[in-house]
Amino acid sequence: MTIDADQVPVRVQELRPEEPAPTTRCRILATAEQFFRDIGYQKTTVADIAKTLRMSPANVYRFFESKKAINEAVVERVTREVEALIAGIAVAPGLSADQRIAEIIRELHRDCIERCSDNPRIHEMVEAAMSESWDACRHHIDRIGKALERVVTEGVRSGEFQVEDPATTAACLHVAITRYCHPVLVSQYSNAPAPPIDAMIAFLLRALHGPAERS
Repeated sequence: MTIDADQVPVRVQELRPEEPAPTTRCRILATAEQFFRDIGYQKTTVADIAKTLRMSPANVYRFFESKKAINEAVVERVTREVEALIAGIAVAPGLSADQRIAEIIRELHRDCIERCSDNPRIHEMVEAAMSESWDACRHHIDRIGKALERVVTEGVRSGEFQVEDPATTAACLHVAITRYCHPVLVSQYSNAPAPPIDAMIAFLLRALHGPAERS
């Protein structure tokens, strides 16, 4: 009888002294991500990852309870890169709140477009993660939302923005830019009618400045 490697139960094995847990976990993730880029996350098995690392599938399961846990961790690894960039823009010195909002939107759009064109198999996994509401994607959305809220709050404090509720306003901004940074919409509906991203940014910034500045 053939046993699927993904069904192998966890067995207690001793790690080599020179191979601490965090390092092994990172190696597993790096290997998994490379497989996902080359052949896709659905075709990759835990046995593939283990063989490349010269360990048993059971040893991989010591660090990740399931293949889905590896998938989630790779998505988090991929999305953390753009999250760090967005977090940096949100606190960038010398930029107005207007400039930070505009730059955040452009970078989210650029990241999605580049991943779609340069790493289609990774993009496919992020699409699935968004569509199926994986925890990693929910956390990613929350972090981007907090960065937008921080900029809106500071814009109100400095007098740039005229809005009553920064948290609700940031949530509205986040929804408004979904067309430009949601992986499914970017890859599958790229030809659907939509204003150019700069036109949308200008529209949103006018709304943030309130009626007085639009007259």
